[in-house]
Amino acid sequence: MKAGGGWSLLCLVVLTAAPLSAAEPPSDSLPEPLTLEAALKFARPQVPLLLKAEAQRRLAGAAVRESEAIDGLQITAEGRLWAIQPSYRSTDSSNNDSNARLRVYKRLYDSGYAAARREAAERRATASTTGLVDARQRQHLAIIEAFFDVILADLEFARDNEAMSVAFVQYDRAKDRHELGQVSDVDLLELQAAYEEIHRRQATSAVRQRLARSTLAIALGRPGELSSDLQMPQIALPETSGDGDFDLFWQQVEAGHPRLIALRERLEAARKGVAAARRSEGPVLSAGLEASAYNRASGTTHPLGGGLRLSVPLYTGGRREAAVARAEAELTGVQAEWQEALLTLRQQALELWLQKETLRTDYQALQIEGDYRELYLDRSRALYDLEVKTDLGDAMTRISEVRLNTARVLFAWTLNEARMNAMTGKLLENEP
Repeated sequence: MKAGGGWSLLCLVVLTAAPLSAAEPPSDSLPEPLTLEAALKFARPQVPLLLKAEAQRRLAGAAVRESEAIDGLQITAEGRLWAIQPSYRSTDSSNNDSNARLRVYKRLYDSGYAAARREAAERRATASTTGLVDARQRQHLAIIEAFFDVILADLEFARDNEAMSVAFVQYDRAKDRHELGQVSDVDLLELQAAYEEIHRRQATSAVRQRLARSTLAIALGRPGELSSDLQMPQIALPETSGDGDFDLFWQQVEAGHPRLIALRERLEAARKGVAAARRSEGPVLSAGLEASAYNRASGTTHPLGGGLRLSVPLYTGGRREAAVARAEAELTGVQAEWQEALLTLRQQALELWLQKETLRTDYQALQIEGDYRELYLDRSRALYDLEVKTDLGDAMTRISEVRLNTARVLFAWTLNEARMNAMTGKLLENEP
């Protein structure tokens, strides 16, 4: 089976899995037939994976703004409606002691606490942004895998449907010969059992067609929108491996994997968190201005005021020590996540790397088998035309099996390449 011609044999007509509406389809509806490129283009972001990542990014952004407010300018307006019984010594006998006040406040020095909090929050925000990229890559991969699974389900159904047709013809002919006494009861029941088994497999394949389409719809963020016709993608394996060196690939993974990038940012955030905890109960120097208006003037009232204020905690009841212990425990946890991610991702990277050669070998073997099956099918057709006993039906089923296995290998290769690109953070490089 040649690479181009053999793969073209994989094209098939997909059975309708859901009735098409007679009404005008909405502008954002999935095109028919659905290509892989269109599936990725029309995917919606309203999937739990992306929604959770976006929520984490927004929470991190809010934490940055909160940290910036620690030593930011604070402006407060106060008003008080107040009635009093004036002292007999007061020169103002009115009862209205209401006032209004405008205060401007700014923290000038806090031993670096606000700066450490702010940098920690910014690091976490960067990590959450990278986490969103990782989530988008995972959805991208899920769509590719679900798309391929639909086509494989259709190919399995085509294979099982063809096998069932062959088995039915054999069983039907055996019934006629059984009536003539040419086939025994045992042989007839054997053929009937074989037909029923293949019929069961065909029914299972039909169910898998529907389930695979539902999985694709969910991956696209379009639950319930089942595509009836999917277009077979054109996939060609490169003639030479050009795999290079695994250590070079691992260096690219270490530098570009979104999860590792996010963990590096979280590590720095945790370290800054420890620094912030250690400075959380230090001296604080603040500056303030105040403008006031009073209904009753007295010797203690003043329209304008300003100055510096120094606050030095002498005893906090262990709050600082508790904050430091909590921050150090968080740092230890992130360090453990980092080590675990390195070990896990290195193993995954090696598996993907080695899988390339395995898939290449599988594909080459299937090409040889495909050539053999095509020649065998041609011979079976010739014998059939000469009315010589032949296994034409079985030969056609074997061809369908080869097509299915070839599609499995090509899809596995494409997914493997996509996962390797995802590990280096390059899967979505060409997306807007």
